[in-house]
Amino acid sequence: MGQVSKQNLTVSLSIQTIQKAKLLAAKRSTSISALIAEQVESLVGTDEAYENARQSALRNLDQGFNLGGGPYATREELHDR
Repeated sequence: MGQVSKQNLTVSLSIQTIQKAKLLAAKRSTSISALIAEQVESLVGTDEAYENARQSALRNLDQGFNLGGGPYATREELHDR
């Protein structure tokens, strides 16, 4: 697999959030940066999956489904006129 190009990003968080993130990162044997990167990548992946599913559903609606059945009866046929 090819190497992924990365770029640094600055994020401002409250001191309390940073302290809690440090503890969480230590529990997971990782860094705060890795925690944040994982969550952002997860959000992006979820959003992409949602958009793909949405586009697929819209294509299906445009195409419609053949549910069988014959031609529609006329009003006169339905009411024996």
